Amino acid sequence: MLLFNRHFRKNIRLKGYDYSQAGLYFITICTNNMKCLYGKIIDEEMILNDYGIIAYNEWLKLPERFPNLELDVFQIMPNHMHGILALKKNDAVHASLGDANMATPPHKAGASLDPTNTPKTIGDIVGAYKSLVANNCLETFKKIKINDGISPDKIPMMGKLWQNNFYEHIIRNDAAHLRISQYIINNPKKWKGDKFYER
Repeated sequence: MLLFNRHFRKNIRLKGYDYSQAGLYFITICTNNMKCLYGKIIDEEMILNDYGIIAYNEWLKLPERFPNLELDVFQIMPNHMHGILALKKNDAVHASLGDANMATPPHKAGASLDPTNTPKTIGDIVGAYKSLVANNCLETFKKIKINDGISPDKIPMMGKLWQNNFYEHIIRNDAAHLRISQYIINNPKKWKGDKFYER
């Protein structure tokens, strides 16, 4: 059974662990104060609102920004998201970036090239994701308020979108991968029994 302490705020990374190394990582990111910002569960299915669509699309775009990343199963929920991230070996990153001596090495659109070719960590990736979603949700929030007739100089604060930290679990074998994947896939069906469920 997967347990998460929603009030746990100290450093929850493993001391001394290299979070840039290849492997599978189960990630959970929660909204600030567990507010249901991304939509609703209706008939055991997650129905995304405008903010939820942003969260969904920005997750899909992550491999464009991080060449050492592949996406596995993920699910946007009303007040959190779960996903499995697969980090590739650094030599796979080198191959995707091309010859470092080329004047304009080939790379995926939107990816910022690091001249030192330093592999990105899970923290780097999650931090970028949270920032991208927050910025795009803020833009949407402003547009909605303007469409509602509120003057741009009187738009209220949207408020903080995410909790400061995130939860991660290193997936060490196929059995754990299968169990966690099923947990993520079935999360909408089991929403009312979920520890993150907000009545």
